[in-house]
Amino acid sequence: MKRAILAAFANRLAMPDLSLMPKEGLTVARLRIELLAGLTVALALVPEAVAFAFVAGVHPLVGLYAAFMVGLVTALFGGRPGMISGATGALAVVMVALVAQHGVEYLFATVVLMGILQVFAGIMQWGKFIRLVPHPVMLGFVNGLAIVIFLAQMGQFKVPGSVVKTAEGMSAGTWLTGMPLFLMLGLTVLTMAIIWVMPRISRSVPAPLAGIGIVAALVIGFGLDVPRVGDMASIQGGLPPFHIPEVPLDWETLQIILPYAVILAAIGLIESLLTLNLVGDMTGERGGASQECIAQGGANILTGFFGGMGGCAMIGQSMINVKSGARTRISGIAAALFLLIFILFASGLIELIPLAALVGVMFMVVIGTFAWNSLTILRKVPLTDAFVILLVTVVTVMEDLAVAVVVGVIVSALAYAWNNARRIHATNQMTEDGAKVYAIEGPLFFGSSDGFTELFDVGGDPEKVIVDFKLSRVVDQSALQAIEAVAGKYEMAGKSIQLRHLSRDCHKLLNKAGHLMVDSDDDPDYQIAADYEVRTGILGGH
Repeated sequence: MKRAILAAFANRLAMPDLSLMPKEGLTVARLRIELLAGLTVALALVPEAVAFAFVAGVHPLVGLYAAFMVGLVTALFGGRPGMISGATGALAVVMVALVAQHGVEYLFATVVLMGILQVFAGIMQWGKFIRLVPHPVMLGFVNGLAIVIFLAQMGQFKVPGSVVKTAEGMSAGTWLTGMPLFLMLGLTVLTMAIIWVMPRISRSVPAPLAGIGIVAALVIGFGLDVPRVGDMASIQGGLPPFHIPEVPLDWETLQIILPYAVILAAIGLIESLLTLNLVGDMTGERGGASQECIAQGGANILTGFFGGMGGCAMIGQSMINVKSGARTRISGIAAALFLLIFILFASGLIELIPLAALVGVMFMVVIGTFAWNSLTILRKVPLTDAFVILLVTVVTVMEDLAVAVVVGVIVSALAYAWNNARRIHATNQMTEDGAKVYAIEGPLFFGSSDGFTELFDVGGDPEKVIVDFKLSRVVDQSALQAIEAVAGKYEMAGKSIQLRHLSRDCHKLLNKAGHLMVDSDDDPDYQIAADYEVRTGILGGH
């Protein structure tokens, strides 16, 4: 496995990365857009990383280091240029119990194992299964995450220093009141207004960066007493040091960290791959799922050995990046490097930025992320799809993304199976020689197998019965058992049954299961088999 991982990274490094070079070439204007977008993202990453570190119960630098390293590795090797990764709340809420019970060293070991599992998923190309997520689940996903991003900003409206971590890992504190609250709200609205107006005036500077810069200048210039980044925690630090997790290398440790690693790996990949699709819809790109899995895994392995809390794709920051005009990997690389510069050299300056400006940026992200059209189509789409959209949205907010997506996919799959189960039916006709033909229509699978057996009138049928599958498809083992059950009933009644127009794949399925042991001369043009007579001793091994 180690060789496979190294080979995957070696191939990735050896390939010329065309995503670094846009179609029009790397012009000065393009480079400026990418760098400014990266700077905007880096500014928005700071409070998010610090806040999620608080939620997980670790030092703020643990979150900042994760944002830097995960962001840099995935920007270089990820599956979609323009995506931003870092420490996320979806992972932090799972980590809090591990840190509280076993300490931060076990968290680092878990992040390493989480990364190994993600790399394995990428090598096995399991990322392609994200295509099984239906569109209603995607709508619920973006709506739920938009609400989660909105709720995450509420902590910035609390009195600095009053925020404490509860047993559940959530923050509690005293809300701002009076003039401080109105000032905070006013600056937040001003930031949002600047972001809305700026594209109509000039696109030389990303609107979110302009909003942060103007509001920060007003606050610093007039000396306004409002919560700032420095009120959350100091972001000053050095380069992340290499550190092997100090945990016993034994079975007991594996029993502790493996369940958390599996959950974190699943949540991280689901959020990353769904964000991959979302960014792909905005930039017109496809593919890259397996590559993203490997990049996320490699980033988390590295992060675990350098004192980071791990991470995954961040939909909010990705939206900021793409909507700021970024289309290459340069912006993601720049964001990570700017974040490192903040930690090493510019912490004092960054800590002066008012939280209201960053909250305003994230509120605009919420507005842009929420699928507002989903509210209007709820009455137009099938009732099941509308239910799935609302269900995934609610579960994302109340539980977590992984649970919401799994629940949404299961409900959608069950609804699909039920709808197809009701499609099975047959039309009957008699042939000149007195045989009765059942022309089956609809898929024959586990959901419709009972309905299939109920189509036949064994007692009232003539001595010869023909079952025509020209408009049907035998799908699974339940279908085979249903055919065997029907044949058995006709056998007991002393009657013969003949299968007709089985497609090649259906016939192979029957032969493989040992239910139809005959040779065939399939029609090479239409892929239908000649008539197969199933008499006593042929079907079911009798």
